[in-house]
Amino acid sequence: MEVSVLIPTYGRAEKLARCLRGLADQTMDATRFEVIVGFDGADEAGASLAARVWRENAGRAELRVLECAREGYTLVRNRMLSAGRGRIMVSLNDDVRPEPDFLNVHVREHERRRASGAGPAIVVGHSPYARREEETLLDRLVRRTSMVFFYDVMNRAACAPGYDPDRDWGFRHCFGLNFSVDAACVREVGGFFARPHLYGYDDIELGFRLAARFEMPVLYRPSALAEHEHFYQPHDLIERERKLGMAAWAFTGANPAFGLACFGRDLCSGAEVAYSREFVARERDAAERVRADFLNHGHLPGNAVDGPHEQQMLELIAQQFVLLKRWEWRSGLLFAAGLEAPRA
Repeated sequence: MEVSVLIPTYGRAEKLARCLRGLADQTMDATRFEVIVGFDGADEAGASLAARVWRENAGRAELRVLECAREGYTLVRNRMLSAGRGRIMVSLNDDVRPEPDFLNVHVREHERRRASGAGPAIVVGHSPYARREEETLLDRLVRRTSMVFFYDVMNRAACAPGYDPDRDWGFRHCFGLNFSVDAACVREVGGFFARPHLYGYDDIELGFRLAARFEMPVLYRPSALAEHEHFYQPHDLIERERKLGMAAWAFTGANPAFGLACFGRDLCSGAEVAYSREFVARERDAAERVRADFLNHGHLPGNAVDGPHEQQMLELIAQQFVLLKRWEWRSGLLFAAGLEAPRA
């Protein structure tokens, strides 16, 4: 068994089914990979549909299902990692749709490095956001800018003359929805940092430890394509930033070296906490003004910025969200430190 594909999931049976259909349609020999689906809690509908989809589509490939306690996706990922038999671990979200050559691209990169005598690497594929028919302005912002992921920056670099395909993008680009790595290396560094129901930074923190222990580069392979079927409302992105601030406190406390490398300072220090309190108090009114504008982006049509300067306009609109992102992130950090009550 060469590859173990790990997919944590809960309560998204139809999206999981589309992901599994993509894996069932791989050009890779079905005897070379297994798919492990880990359910974060009892999910009878998801487990039943997954089994049926795999039975109808997958031929000789093996699907394994782990039913876990309701404890959060990082703990589920570690349970799947322990159960996996493949030399290469492929991390996927349940809402991505792999193209037919997806697994072959990932595996070929690891084989190339091994044949050349190079050390192990983290291979990150491309998971652009899917486009829906009635696209909103927010959909277009997420799809075309670095509001969530940095694929726009990575793709521009990859298409530029003289691009080095072995460029090390660094641990901040180890995106959990689509990356592969030597499974033994992940086990050696202790797997994913896991706390119940914690959201965010688990993928890049693992990338940080792998780079520190094995000097692993993060390589980008856009042909490892798995479209990301995830659509946001404005409040989803606002809440996401708050959760990331909460996670930043937990990750910095558990791994101070990662905190310094990722954020450039000790977020748990008294001075940093004092700055967060001052920032949240000072910028509260400005953040609320930005919030009022941002909430409208879920209603405006995507073509509101059509024209020759569309990309520049999208970048400017995304920049307007930065203050609110920082405010929510700092608020989440303070809440995790026990210093601010959650808002409704």
